Amino acid sequence: MDRISALRNVEDALRAFEDGDADLAATERRVESVLRTFATEFETSERRAYRAVGDAAAGTVVVASSPAEARERVAALVAADVDAAALSVEPLD
Repeated sequence: MDRISALRNVEDALRAFEDGDADLAATERRVESVLRTFATEFETSERRAYRAVGDAAAGTVVVASSPAEARERVAALVAADVDAAALSVEPLD
């Protein structure tokens, strides 16, 4: 899913909420689903999505150009006391 498709899908979800055709919980699930689909399909020639595995940062997803950069981004997002070199990341497929 490209960015434009993702934005259109989020807009559709918001429109349904505004029109009363969906409640907040359903809208949240729909938007989360769009974002997860976008993230799992995100890949350019320079960057891709990585997910942290294990320990405190498990499940954190970032976009980076390399595993080393992904570890640094995860460490910056999770906590200042997390050592980026100690983190494990894997490509989000």
